Amino acid sequence: MADISIFQDDAFSVPSLAVAISEQPFVPGRIGELGLFHEEGIPNTVVQIEYDGQKIGLVAAKPRGGVPQPVVIAGRKLIPFNTVHLPQNSTMMADEIQGIRAFGSMTELESAQARVATYQAKHRRQLDMTHEWQRIGAIKGLILDADAETPLLDVYAEFGIEQQVVPFDLGNAATLVRDKCEDVLDMIEDALGALPSTGARAFCGRQFWKDLINHKSVRETYLNTARAAELLGKVPNSFDIGGITFERYRGKVGSVSYVSDDEAYAVPEGVPDFLITRFAPGDYLETVNTPGLPYYTRLEPLRFNKGLEIESQSNPLHIPTRPRAIIKLTRTA
Repeated sequence: MADISIFQDDAFSVPSLAVAISEQPFVPGRIGELGLFHEEGIPNTVVQIEYDGQKIGLVAAKPRGGVPQPVVIAGRKLIPFNTVHLPQNSTMMADEIQGIRAFGSMTELESAQARVATYQAKHRRQLDMTHEWQRIGAIKGLILDADAETPLLDVYAEFGIEQQVVPFDLGNAATLVRDKCEDVLDMIEDALGALPSTGARAFCGRQFWKDLINHKSVRETYLNTARAAELLGKVPNSFDIGGITFERYRGKVGSVSYVSDDEAYAVPEGVPDFLITRFAPGDYLETVNTPGLPYYTRLEPLRFNKGLEIESQSNPLHIPTRPRAIIKLTRTA
């Protein structure tokens, strides 16, 4: 029978476990799948962001007492943002490894690793879901906590700007959806300034999506094209019109949809560092002042070696660098 002391092996050190949890299967999340957020680790827990009314940019970290980055252009300001600490823990009792047959130390080690990996996989799934929830919140301009009520970051309030909105008026058969799309692309272009983009993608709530795909001008646009079958058969998950790729975004926290039923959010694509994620280091002695990783896991023996406490965490900040270039679309006028 395996002994609890097996967990003193280097395979269960913080670096090894961090690698292990990073290799766990990814929980599909549309924003994560598309890779819209550029991810990097930072060696501290606060991200300083420079903002000039339209664009925000990262400020380089400096040693304590070092020369700070000068900001001399009128109208610019530095805004600090705290990364979000997302810890989880589980208790694995000694009895859970009691049935491991001791064919050799390597067999015991592999079996123990598999048991820990079971806990890691659940932690990873929940962290991935949380990252997706916060990414879509960053796109919407309001990141909420897991209760779907407590604000963690109000992007537009922090920068003192208003969200741009285009009403699509999908209840009106006379609305020309292509014209609305042109309005959205014009607003994105103005907000991006000299930065080029390769197009735009709109994440749609359920009712917005239904009304859009059944709208008279959309069906007439597709009627005489090779893709007309898409609207005659099974409803597609996405389609292009007016230079924008529209897709239904699925996902809920309890009864709260990731994207509200009557809304959609258009995001420019192909813009470098438009959406960013920064990971702070874990709050362990081994990780202080090191570049943050997306996931950490650590084991701690319980009193009298009766089991293990398994903690996993992530410390992200998800944020858009040009929030005015994300356009909110509403179903009604």
